[in-house]
Amino acid sequence: MYKASCLCDAVQINIKGPIKDIIHCHCSLCRKSSGTAYATNGFVNAEDLVIEKGEDEIKAFELRPGKKRHFCGSCASPIYSSNAADPSRYRLRLGILDSDITERPISHNFVTSKANWEDLDAEMPRNERHEPGRV
Repeated sequence: MYKASCLCDAVQINIKGPIKDIIHCHCSLCRKSSGTAYATNGFVNAEDLVIEKGEDEIKAFELRPGKKRHFCGSCASPIYSSNAADPSRYRLRLGILDSDITERPISHNFVTSKANWEDLDAEMPRNERHEPGRV
């Protein structure tokens, strides 16, 4: 079982099954909704996602008819997306996970839409904390 929560901890989730088809999505919609270069998403069975705390905190934005992005109404952390055309599964935003996972991403998608400053093959330094010199 995996545990997940939003930034303010108002929403707490357990995921009872595997996370499938994990991808890094570079489309402009995922970039805008995450505020980052890409969003890492994976699919979970709807029955495996159990909201342990804060169900009333979860708000939704319907981007297109039947397609909703669910987020914490207090801290705005993106949690998952639902699609009325496929109600059996949710697309989970992996950034909310508190648990380590065994599954791994399988691809970078929509790379032709990636941010022009994103270099997928960059050999940048890896820092345990902030970059050197940051106060």
